Amino acid sequence: NSFEEKIGFKSIQNQVAAFCLCPMGKRKAEEVSFCSDFKVISRLIHQTNEMKTICQMEDSFPIDGYADTTPFLERIKLKGTWLDEIEIFTLRRSLDAIRAVIRFLKKGDKPTYPYLADLAKGIDYFPFVAERIDTILNRFGKIKDNASPELARIRGEITSKQTSVSKRIGSILKAAQSDGLVDDDATTSVREGRIVIPISASNKRKLKGIVHDESATGKTVFIEPVEVVELNNEIRELEYDERREIVRILVDFADSLRPYLPDLLRAYDFLGDIDFIRAKGLFAVAVAGAMPILQAEPKVYLRQAVHPLLVQALKREGKQVVPLDIELNQENRILLISGPNAGGKSVCLKTLGVSQYMLQCGFLPPVLENSEMGIFSKLFIDIGDEQSIENDLSTYSSHLLNMKYFVKHAHENALVLIDEFGAGTEPLAGGAIAEAILQQLTQLGTFGVITTHYTNLKHFAANTQGIVNGAMLFDMGKIEPLFRLEIGKPGSSFAFEIARKIGIPEDVLKLAEAKTGIDHITFEKHLKEISRDKRYWERKRNQIRISTKKTEEYEKQLAEELGTIKDQRKDILKKAKDEADAILSKSNKIIENTIREIKESDADRVRTKKARATLEEQKREVSEQEVDADSSIEKRMEQIRLRQKRNEERKAKKGEAKVSPETKKKSPKPITAGEKVRIIGQDTVGEG
Repeated sequence: NSFEEKIGFKSIQNQVAAFCLCPMGKRKAEEVSFCSDFKVISRLIHQTNEMKTICQMEDSFPIDGYADTTPFLERIKLKGTWLDEIEIFTLRRSLDAIRAVIRFLKKGDKPTYPYLADLAKGIDYFPFVAERIDTILNRFGKIKDNASPELARIRGEITSKQTSVSKRIGSILKAAQSDGLVDDDATTSVREGRIVIPISASNKRKLKGIVHDESATGKTVFIEPVEVVELNNEIRELEYDERREIVRILVDFADSLRPYLPDLLRAYDFLGDIDFIRAKGLFAVAVAGAMPILQAEPKVYLRQAVHPLLVQALKREGKQVVPLDIELNQENRILLISGPNAGGKSVCLKTLGVSQYMLQCGFLPPVLENSEMGIFSKLFIDIGDEQSIENDLSTYSSHLLNMKYFVKHAHENALVLIDEFGAGTEPLAGGAIAEAILQQLTQLGTFGVITTHYTNLKHFAANTQGIVNGAMLFDMGKIEPLFRLEIGKPGSSFAFEIARKIGIPEDVLKLAEAKTGIDHITFEKHLKEISRDKRYWERKRNQIRISTKKTEEYEKQLAEELGTIKDQRKDILKKAKDEADAILSKSNKIIENTIREIKESDADRVRTKKARATLEEQKREVSEQEVDADSSIEKRMEQIRLRQKRNEERKAKKGEAKVSPETKKKSPKPITAGEKVRIIGQDTVGEG
């Protein structure tokens, strides 16, 4: 089995090929290959990501007329060859498709999809070829009568002679019907390109002519009357002339096309690329593929990664995949995953393998966009049963051959994926060989993900720089795997717990535990306890994180409200100032009017009193507006202060709750007369 089949990439290729519109795109999907050139990969990934956006956001992207004209364009490289009507019609429609795609990608002053627009640079859609085709074919793909003057003349003669034949044979048919030789409802038909009359076999000698066919039963024969034989011969000769003229037109068109064949083939290769990239975009939409942050150096930092085939399989069953977070870097280059059987170790390994392979083939892997993915020059895999009958190799021998190849060819830019490392032989020897190979891979600086059940490998990883343990988590309560990867600690196989759940007798399990040895049991027990405690403290940490986040959001809200109040205060003060200025201006006018009235009335007592009352009313109005503005601001400020105070009191209560009664200091009790007391630092006891 190939690498692509082992990680599931071959199935992904088939799905992408199914999204393609034409054979060129399908061929490109089937022939896609692993690439290690960072610039090429970056370009391919950006193109696919832009097409994913088009598939999601654009309804006007052209998808009609995609066709593979390459085979017949290659054929007409030879002089004297030509394209038939169907091929020319296909060429015309596909040129329209190329033109539509180029216009879509290049619309606007600055292209919306720059990487795809770059792909269209230098690609021509040959408008003059389309125009030439339009002079040859009608909109149904048939040769036009006026494709050439000679063709128009020939077809004119054919039409004229066919009309003459129709009239003449019509007269013969009526006469035959009158003579009772032919049924009254009989009509002429065409046999071997000749217009004929159907007549019963018993009367065939009564109508002179040539028999061209007979019915299945032999009761009816089809006769070409002798009177129209010569005219039909002339029509047949004209039809030969017509075909020769059509071939001449097609050869002439092929000759005119031949100098442009290299550019035409390049244009159709572009159309095939667009078809393939569109298929990759559709697949990315289907599996939630995303463009990670690309790095030129080897690196793995997958966030919420899933295997697309597993997503599809579980979706059909109404289930969901548990996403994985996987990280490999210069400090931790190899991840050693352990845990229960059917706990997701192999899925984890395949998920990384298919994600990396998809990326380096220009596909968008199903990961979060904040994932970081580097480039590896080589990918190696050892997974599954590779027993070879033909080569007389056992499963373990096949694995060893793979290990030999890995050790010989792996290096610091390679990624090695090994499933069930060391399995298939006697555990003690298998574990020792696996540990030695792991040490060699570590010294080579190779990146890798390795799954195992061997305890010695877990210990080796814990004590070796560059390797990190990882565990597939297990629910001890339900006795079932959680399919979650936790990096930083080894996992337990939970063999005894799974055996108990299945129903293995307890006395058998007790005997097995005794045979396993206390050291192994203790190690497994500690792993389980660590796993359980870690999950407990993770839950607590999450609760604290949520509470802290809520408190921060509340404080932020208070700060924003306080800022709003301050802004409102400024606005109110400005408005009050503006109103005060207006009132002052109004008051000045009133005062001036009052003084003028008093002067004009020669200090008349009634008018003077009225003027003073007007001034007092204006004064009261100004005072009330000032009081209202100040009280509104103070009221809002007081509300904010109270809310802040309540928040601080809540925090203080939480802080007190965290201090256990044992840690609180007891207040000293006052000494009463007659009580027994002991001086600190001495043994002497007396009365107080």
